[in-house]
Amino acid sequence: MALGIYFPVQGMTAAKFAAVHEQLAAVGQADPPGRTFHAGFHVGDGIQVFDVWDLQEAFAAFGEHLMPILAEQGIDPGEPQISEIELMRVPN
Repeated sequence: MALGIYFPVQGMTAAKFAAVHEQLAAVGQADPPGRTFHAGFHVGDGIQVFDVWDLQEAFAAFGEHLMPILAEQGIDPGEPQISEIELMRVPN
């Protein structure tokens, strides 16, 4: 079963969101294995994040790359909320 992971991020601006993605691409993590969906969405003046991952282990491995980048950018990811989700494929 897939995992939905919501990050109540603090300190993420649109510019920092772009910078984080550039840094992830530079370390080969633009499209990490096991992540099937990624979205940043605006809440007030900031951006928060929702991901879907196949496995907890894949998410944890990605975190080893992500967390130092967030710290460098002065971004607090908050305590992620992780829950199993039901996926429904909608036909085109």
